[in-house]
Amino acid sequence: MYDIIIVGAGTAGLTAAIYGRRAGKSVAIYESETYGGQIINTPEIENYPGIKNVSGYKFATDLYEQVISLGTDFIFDKIMKIEGSFEEGFKVTTELGKTNEAKTIILACGAKNRHLGLPMEERLLGRGISYCATCDGAFFKHRTVAVNGGGNTALEDAIYLSNLCEKVYLVHRRDAFRGEQALVDIVKSTSNIELVLNSTVSALKGEKKLEGITVKDTVTSGERDISVDALFVAIGQVPSNEQFTDLVNTDQAGYIIAGEDCKTNIKGIFAAGDGRTKSLRQLTTAAADGAVSAVGCCDLILHSNQA
Repeated sequence: MYDIIIVGAGTAGLTAAIYGRRAGKSVAIYESETYGGQIINTPEIENYPGIKNVSGYKFATDLYEQVISLGTDFIFDKIMKIEGSFEEGFKVTTELGKTNEAKTIILACGAKNRHLGLPMEERLLGRGISYCATCDGAFFKHRTVAVNGGGNTALEDAIYLSNLCEKVYLVHRRDAFRGEQALVDIVKSTSNIELVLNSTVSALKGEKKLEGITVKDTVTSGERDISVDALFVAIGQVPSNEQFTDLVNTDQAGYIIAGEDCKTNIKGIFAAGDGRTKSLRQLTTAAADGAVSAVGCCDLILHSNQA
């Protein structure tokens, strides 16, 4: 029986493994795809404390190698079911039909950005297509960009980018925003933000990098091309928690309900990273969750041994 089983090898899960192993606990990480999570596809990271500039691939690889060097068991398989309790131990069953046991569980499944589903989208990722203005906005200083979305994230992205970029187009499929009115007021009063309402992004222009977008009017079906250097897609995220919604409490969007202590409603099960309810989803907050959840597991095990 492991002390800690971690589901997911993104920044939160890998950080949890580091803290768990350094505390002398036996740790296994289960990952169904590849280590690193979403950040592995980011060309450059410039907002992580202490690291001036690093590619997402190198950041994730260095983190993975650190985890392996500490003696963490890394298992490429997908956990489909978790049964049991902290008092009796948890049993996990994988997609390949294998089982394992643990005293505590950390769900670090992450979340995936909702994509537009357009041709060239994947090819232009990191070459003008981005899903995080906070992460990548600085690469487009004094240039022309577009934001696609109508919620708080899109509004906040447009405001943030307006302080960096020469011009920001804000494309939204309706004629009114669903975000907070205070943010809407700021957007409308910012001179270098141009609203493109009742419109959807219907095509991406460019081969080696994004050169422009085509927007389609949802009322008239007319189309027009807009020259931009970047498109920031802010149409929401999809948490990767679907197999655990019957295990722990989730909100309406599917995020696991857990506070800054990363505790779920089930004793011994913690949630860390982008898959839990939180206001900011960044590398720094994912790493913080990983540390908090691992220490929480260790404390729980320690107190149970003393009882």
